[in-house]
Amino acid sequence: MGKAVLVCAAAFLLLFGAGLASGQSQDELVVVQSAEINSLDPAKHNSIPDINYALQVFDALYRRDETGNPIPGLVVSHKIVNPTTWEFKLRPGVKFHNGETMTAKDVKFSIDRMIDPATKALFAAFWTTLKEVKVLDNLTFQIITTVPDPLLRKRLAWGFYIMPSDLFKEKGAEAFFQHPVGTGPYKFVSWARNDRMTLEANEAYWDGAPKIKRLILRAIPEAATRLAELETGNADIVVGIPPFLIDQVKSLPVATVQSVPSGRVMFLYINCLTKGPLQDKRVREALNYAVNRKAIIDNMLKGSGIETALNLTPYHFGYDPSLKPYPYDPARAKKLLLEAGYGKGLKLVLNTPNGRYILDKEICMAIAGMFHDVGVETEIRVVEWGVYMQTLNVTKTLQDLGLLGWGNSLGDADGTFTPFFTPGSAFCYYSDPVLTDKIVRARTAMDDKARLALYKQIQKTLFEEAPLVYLYQQVDHYGVSRKVNGFRARGDESLIVYKAAK
Repeated sequence: MGKAVLVCAAAFLLLFGAGLASGQSQDELVVVQSAEINSLDPAKHNSIPDINYALQVFDALYRRDETGNPIPGLVVSHKIVNPTTWEFKLRPGVKFHNGETMTAKDVKFSIDRMIDPATKALFAAFWTTLKEVKVLDNLTFQIITTVPDPLLRKRLAWGFYIMPSDLFKEKGAEAFFQHPVGTGPYKFVSWARNDRMTLEANEAYWDGAPKIKRLILRAIPEAATRLAELETGNADIVVGIPPFLIDQVKSLPVATVQSVPSGRVMFLYINCLTKGPLQDKRVREALNYAVNRKAIIDNMLKGSGIETALNLTPYHFGYDPSLKPYPYDPARAKKLLLEAGYGKGLKLVLNTPNGRYILDKEICMAIAGMFHDVGVETEIRVVEWGVYMQTLNVTKTLQDLGLLGWGNSLGDADGTFTPFFTPGSAFCYYSDPVLTDKIVRARTAMDDKARLALYKQIQKTLFEEAPLVYLYQQVDHYGVSRKVNGFRARGDESLIVYKAAK
């Protein structure tokens, strides 16, 4: 662990020393994320780098404030006609990048496409309550749900990006997403995978033209390289500052650090679907007792984490603060493994990305050492992020264990429970009928007290069944050039940059 940190720090300092200022234009903003975008089609992605691309090019019907609550976006008002019918009014005069005026017809097309099973949208589990969209006039539409849905506005703020129906139908999906068109603050120009995406300001944006005329999105998995780009002036905003380098970045004359507790929680996936030892609750409990979360947070993350009992945070409606994290108890882990018939040892595969999350590979190596101490040997497999996502939630072929972070930008416990613990959803590797019934009842209960009561029962079950190895809530650090103003890091990891300036 210490060796990996020293190597990263040395590389960081070497690159810093070699760089010269780039003389970057005041009209250009370069944002560096830790992972590459997977797809230009919002239906085909579900990671934060992809979402941050979509937020620039498209608009959703609602925006979200920093706590996940929906606020007006393309929709300016709504009313509930009956428990399963909501009526919405669109903002008038909004233009797509090609000059066409957005209407309710485009909204219907965009929603219909996302909920169509043939689309195979990766966030489809969030939208199973949606039944039909009815266009009343150019600015008015209704959404009919199969059951009462208290979270409908939150759902419409996440993943439902509005596209021009006529242009999409004319070009077809493949051609459209070679040069996507939305109503967002920036227009798509080009994308060279593993290099950069170039966007230009939408001067006709309904919320005012962006102050920065050209936006560049880049992906650099290596933290030291990302930070070197910040120091040399080749980057303006850098995501994922490693905790051990925060003080050094703060000391730079050209940059500062913005830190914020994240809505993202880190955990290890457990494949409970494949027959074997991980279907035994005692083994899953043992893995949770084997992990010294405090040591990881204190020693590796330098305090940039908060131990969690589940994969939820206080940002999310329904979070139960009475649940306390699994204590570090290797003796109990050994006892449980012995009871389960694995007293002589157990071998598992531990999958991890490299550079997608802060010290992801290094943290998995540390966890592997903790597992070793209780008799569980792990083969660590480092997987490229795009391949990892494909394996995890498309082919559903994850072997044994895998590190993942989940942001749950829905702002509600349903944004975790439905995709992770209901059969057929993209991220589900554990479910049982009783749990599923409670999740479904909670997501349709219009009374908040009833929902909270169900969420408490669900969380108690998830804690006891241990379908994941729960780790910590992330604290995010962003490196920001001192030339940039008007940007603020958010707990939901959304990059809202169109009001930033240099």
